Amino acid sequence: MENKEQILLRMKEDILLRGLSKNTLESYTLNARIFLEYCNRPAEELNEYDIRKFLLYLINEKKASPGTVNNYSSAIRFLFAVTFNRTLNYLQIPRQKNRKTLPEVLTKEEVFSIIENCINLKHKAMLMVIYSSGLRVSEAAALKIQHIDSKNMRLFVDYGKGGKDRYTLLSETCLSVLREYWNKYRPKHPEGWLFLGTYNVSHITSRGIEWAFDKAAKRARITKNVSVHTLRHAFATHLLEDGATLLQIKELLGHSSIQSTTIYLHLANLTADIKSPLDNSPVYCSSSVPSNA
Repeated sequence: MENKEQILLRMKEDILLRGLSKNTLESYTLNARIFLEYCNRPAEELNEYDIRKFLLYLINEKKASPGTVNNYSSAIRFLFAVTFNRTLNYLQIPRQKNRKTLPEVLTKEEVFSIIENCINLKHKAMLMVIYSSGLRVSEAAALKIQHIDSKNMRLFVDYGKGGKDRYTLLSETCLSVLREYWNKYRPKHPEGWLFLGTYNVSHITSRGIEWAFDKAAKRARITKNVSVHTLRHAFATHLLEDGATLLQIKELLGHSSIQSTTIYLHLANLTADIKSPLDNSPVYCSSSVPSNA
């Protein structure tokens, strides 16, 4: 009979053998640990009833969002299907319907205000490269000096989400700031990390970049509900407004499916030159509306 730590170690090996990302490894093993600790029974005795009870606990007592509940569900399904090699009746473990909410959008002026309100050049360079290249925060944190291809004006993303490599845009303005940053900070590390963390031991953490963004957004007096990931949304939205195609944006963002990219159709202001059919009506044209209305 395996104990909890042995089960989690085997689950970790299963994840590594499938080549899943580090984030998936950490998320799945943590969620599985919380599930096993909640049940507090031998793994051989666990079944659909225990999973349902745990997920209802998350919903009713922890007030977890549908996305969070589904993340736990995915980890538990992997635990049973792969690590335990057991078949579940998935009809008894439905996934939560996730409400499709649109993220906040920053205008170009708001983005520039955030960047200009960074407290130092390093923070400015980090946020500028995220916005100008459409990076995820983890991708910006793990950026290496050799990933910057100034000859071809592109930036290489090594092992992005889903284990995919890609190239994205390198802004001339951003390149100028990155050179200024390099000349001032001279980051040196055997791995070639561009943005070093505390004591220069490794690259900066995602949380470190998030902290820099939060401070700059506060100084810029941004009242919208935004995070550093909003800069990636802004990159895609502003590209679409400037005439880029969804397919081009999909490749730059590293999306697996065009469906993920179509959200920016709802965020971009693509109706500026379109008139309502009511305004084009010969009966209810704008000239017939009283001037004192």
